[in-house]
Amino acid sequence: MLRYIGKRLLNYVVLLYVAVSLTYFLAATQLNPRALFALRQPPIPPQIVEAQLRQYNLSDQVPLLERYWIWLTGVFHGDWGYSPLGVSVAEQISTRMWVSLRLLLIGTLAGILIGVAVGAWTATRQYMPSDRTITALSLLIISTPAFVVGTVTQMMAISVNNATGSRFFEFIGETGDVGNYPLADLVDRAQHLLLPTLVLILLGATSMSRIQRNLMLDSLGADFVRTARAKGLRQSKAVMKHALRTALIPTGTYLAYSVATMFVGATFTERIFSFPGIGQYGVDTITNRDVNGVVAVTAFAGVCVLVGGILSDIMVAILDPRVRLA
Repeated sequence: MLRYIGKRLLNYVVLLYVAVSLTYFLAATQLNPRALFALRQPPIPPQIVEAQLRQYNLSDQVPLLERYWIWLTGVFHGDWGYSPLGVSVAEQISTRMWVSLRLLLIGTLAGILIGVAVGAWTATRQYMPSDRTITALSLLIISTPAFVVGTVTQMMAISVNNATGSRFFEFIGETGDVGNYPLADLVDRAQHLLLPTLVLILLGATSMSRIQRNLMLDSLGADFVRTARAKGLRQSKAVMKHALRTALIPTGTYLAYSVATMFVGATFTERIFSFPGIGQYGVDTITNRDVNGVVAVTAFAGVCVLVGGILSDIMVAILDPRVRLA
């Protein structure tokens, strides 16, 4: 097992280095941090702009390979550089990572688990009214853009708050006005997390249920399930022991990558609900011409995919006895 993981890890690390390096070259040549200072009033003297860009290794007057080497040696020492305005990229990543974790952990995991359960259940009730109803609702939600779902839920929350004369639903930012009562801060954070978490669960469960239903239908129609039923095995045991386990093999791969990439996978949700997470930071780095920030977000996403790949390989090896670790 350790040898297998080591070989896979080495492959992923090489691919990660190549991807991050290419991202640096692309960002350093296409983004222009100097343009951030062009429209400042009063105008900033060019020599001051150049000095600041050189201080943060962002000057286009310095050869690209020289900038890359300075950046790479800094990364090996834990320094991911600074934005054109002097904000530490490493501090931004470390802070926003935990914001995303608080927002996405429950929503992502609950959405996957609910989706798997619903998909497996509807597969056993193919073409029944319950299956058709859930399928229609799922397709409706899947075909609706995430920002539309988030906006509609906000409108519904406002209606509920107005009807009840309360502020039960809080959905702008991570925190708000904290009351003066025991556990007020915890309650306030829970109120702000409730609505975006429900949106993430809804989006995740609907897409996962469609995937799991199709996989489950393939397993239910397989020869080994029919053979198990012909030998007298009860339908519930045939479904749970044979069909579901087989259908979970590709689901395990999807689940591993979904959990690993959840930090950067909810950009729309973070933007709509004003959560300062990794997804929103990734968009901001591009609009603010932050070369080091773009590369750091790419590297963070790459590490998440690396972890997901390792987890996927391990889960498939556990679920599928035909896989041999070598």
